[in-house]
Order: sequence, then structure tokens, then C-alpha cells
Amino acid sequence: MHVNSFDRYERRDSLIHRLDPRVKVVVTLLFILSNVLLPDGAWLAFVAAWALLLWTSRLAWLTAGYVVRRSFIALPFALAAVTVIFTMPGQSMATLALGGRQVVITDTGVIRFASIVIRSWLSVQMAILLTATTEFPDLLHALRHLRLPRLLIGIISFMYRYLFVLADEAMRLLRAREARSARPAGGGGGGSLWWRATVAGSMVGQLFARSLDRSDRVYSAMLARGYSGRLLTMNPHVMARRDWLAGVIAFVLIGLVQAIGRLPG
Repeated sequence: MHVNSFDRYERRDSLIHRLDPRVKVVVTLLFILSNVLLPDGAWLAFVAAWALLLWTSRLAWLTAGYVVRRSFIALPFALAAVTVIFTMPGQSMATLALGGRQVVITDTGVIRFASIVIRSWLSVQMAILLTATTEFPDLLHALRHLRLPRLLIGIISFMYRYLFVLADEAMRLLRAREARSARPAGGGGGGSLWWRATVAGSMVGQLFARSLDRSDRVYSAMLARGYSGRLLTMNPHVMARRDWLAGVIAFVLIGLVQAIGRLPG
């Protein structure tokens, strides 16, 4: 399986790509935290945050549509907060009959729901921008420099690295099934639903057994090569003057967004 199946890194030579990954991780976390702390209904601040995000995307030589299109995946999860429309106290806007009960849509609930959706949408866009401008090994080393637990970083690293191997193994099982499954020329064929479920269960079991066996062999090979639990890299990750300057500018701009969000309505 090609690495592009999961890796969303966009190779460029932009200013954002050349920044130290620690700066990008910290700025991303500050941006997400800033969105969380913004008051409900701070529309001007939300627009300012989005403008800052689009400007950063432009500096990274990425189109606005690249980040926006990929961020829509978060919107269905934000719909889980739709209940606040009916539970928040406030002025009534409409009344609906659901399950034999009358529920009231309030203005406060609508504002809260819209704010939650916008916060989630902007935060996901910033996370997408981070992964698009930072290679995954650099991202892991940035987390290590920021003193995240070594065990957690190791688990994330191996999960990402061998996700491709696991997907390849699953594709081989699927090809083997197709090679051993004859179908009539007109289509159709196949057994009952229970038979198909049995075959799928057997494939899942085979995938688990093969993965467990391979993990033992991989770990033995790593120990034979001197693995001690540390991730090694040829990138020294030294903070330069431009990295410090970019971090300060980002901090000031995020603070400006917070100030805009607290302006009197």
C-alpha cells in the first residue's frame, strides 16, 4: 500500500513547512484552546480566526479549498450537540412536536449549537493544516521534545507505521477470497448471509493471527538492531530565530482574536 493512502503531508518549500515542528504543534494547540475559550456567538472573532487560518494556509502554499474540503468530515460529529437547541433556556423561537411532546427551540440554544459547530470546524481545519505541513516523524519528535510520555509516543509511532502493513495484509486476504470465489457470468452467486458472516469472521481471525505473529517477529528484529524505546532522527530540531519570531507573532494574533471575541456586543 502506498504511503499516500493515509499520509496527508503536502510536500512544499514554504515558510510554514520550514518552521520547527514544536512551534507548529504549540500554535495549533493554542489556536484550538482559543476557539474553546471564545464566548458563544462571538461571530466576529470566529471570522477573524478563520481569516488567520486561511492566511496561514496561503503562507503554506495550500489553497483555501484544500483545508476547507477536508474539514467537513468533522461536521457530522458536531451534530451530536444538536440537543442544546432544545435544552438551553432562552427566548422561544419555534415549537416542534417530537414523540408526542412539545419541544421548544430557544435562541440561546441555537447560538450555542452554531458556536460549537464553528469551533469544531475551525479546530479541525487547523489540525489538518498541521498534518499537511509537518511530516509524521517530525511531529512525533516534536511531541517528544514537548515532554509527552515516551510510551505514548512509541504506541502512536508503531500504530502509524504498521497501519500500512495491516492494510496490505487485509488486501491480500481479500484477493485470496476473490481468487477462490467463482461467480456465474450473469452476476449474483454467493452463499447465505450466515455463510458470508462466517467467512468474514474467519478472515478477521486470520488477520489477527497474522498480525500477532508478525508483531513478534518485528519486535525481535528491532531488539536485534539495538532498539531501546527511543525514536532516532537525523533532524536536529534546533529552534532558530525565525521559529521564535513565528511563535511570538502567532501568540499575538491568537490573543488578538481573543480580544475581538470579548468586545462588547
